[in-house]
Amino acid sequence: MRIGVLGTGNMADALATHWVRAGHDVTVGGRDPHKAERLATRIGGGARPASLREAAESSQVVLAALPFGAGADVVRDLRAVLEGKALLDCSNPVGPGFRLLTEGGPSAARRLAAAAPGAHVIKAFNLCHEDVWRMRPPVFGGRPLAVPVCGDDETALARVRELVRDVGCEPVAGGGLERAGLLEATAALFIGLWVGEGADAQAIAPPLAYAAGPSHQETEGGTATLR
Repeated sequence: MRIGVLGTGNMADALATHWVRAGHDVTVGGRDPHKAERLATRIGGGARPASLREAAESSQVVLAALPFGAGADVVRDLRAVLEGKALLDCSNPVGPGFRLLTEGGPSAARRLAAAAPGAHVIKAFNLCHEDVWRMRPPVFGGRPLAVPVCGDDETALARVRELVRDVGCEPVAGGGLERAGLLEATAALFIGLWVGEGADAQAIAPPLAYAAGPSHQETEGGTATLR
């Protein structure tokens, strides 16, 4: 798969490194050509530096590894070359006090979609710190990390699900792009719990069998047993 990366920061580094190892053709695009060249060299595996436009133009999937405040502006400038491509948004619009910056307005992902209406925006990879994505692979307690994926175009979703698996994770259907805001709000909540409170965010959810209450009851010798 041909993948263009917009941005030269930690998320670009972490995800693109996995994809190069999986055999994908990666182009790193940045405003600063020196930063793009340094990141492409660090990733290795034939990754090439380029301008933002060149990275988007040459690819089937484009990773927008950009800060929330800059993403829509960059994508708007590239909207013509993003036509028909999968545009993967991993941003978290979370500000001081773990506040969701999009509150009362469209999600970060929907803002990208509005800026490049011909692109197929997919939301994924926004729930974890970049160092989690650097793990080879992100497996905890013997179970691969699950990655919710939101989007509307099936071809774009299929490509992103493949990229999730190439990171060593399991894709989870998160619904259409209208649900991307829920992923972003979840990130704000989790970051606030993890960083602000030092709490285990995983502990707030019961096992799947209990998500809607005890899944089954039967009486054995007059004793109610859950299973």
